[in-house]
Amino acid sequence: MTIEEPLPKTLDLVVSIDRKTKLGLHPFTSVFGGFERVRAVRTIFGKKTGEVLDNLSVEISRRRGYMKIDDRRGSIVVCSKYLKEGREVDIYLDVIHELVHIRQHREGKELWDRRYEYVERPTEVEAYKAAVKEARRLGMDEGQVAQYLKVEWISDKAFERFLKNVGVKTKV
Repeated sequence: MTIEEPLPKTLDLVVSIDRKTKLGLHPFTSVFGGFERVRAVRTIFGKKTGEVLDNLSVEISRRRGYMKIDDRRGSIVVCSKYLKEGREVDIYLDVIHELVHIRQHREGKELWDRRYEYVERPTEVEAYKAAVKEARRLGMDEGQVAQYLKVEWISDKAFERFLKNVGVKTKV
């Protein structure tokens, strides 16, 4: 999508995001507060939610991009520019997406299985489905969800397959 669609006026984000966090390694809860109260996160980790988040680290990095998992550390890496300038709802949904990857990593799943294209990789589809479900709970429509999902490294044709794989019914 080339035109940003406005988001709903009220987003039920019961979290805090410290956008001024300095470069380096930090406890997850000091950067992303309140995620233990988010139903989507509790669904990911169940009764271990508090324990997992209390023991999770976030690295704020100068690297380009958005967020990713450091599978050596089992932590989340966040681009400092994205943390400072990204839309709050996108950061929120990306955290949920990455927390699914944290669970997958802890279960021993191969996060970047090269047998699959990105838009069909089972770990990505599962993680994005969780973010899509939460986006809908927030009141985002299909166009807004598609806008959130669009990234520059996926062709339009692959993006259409991706939308289908994660259950978003819209054309871009």
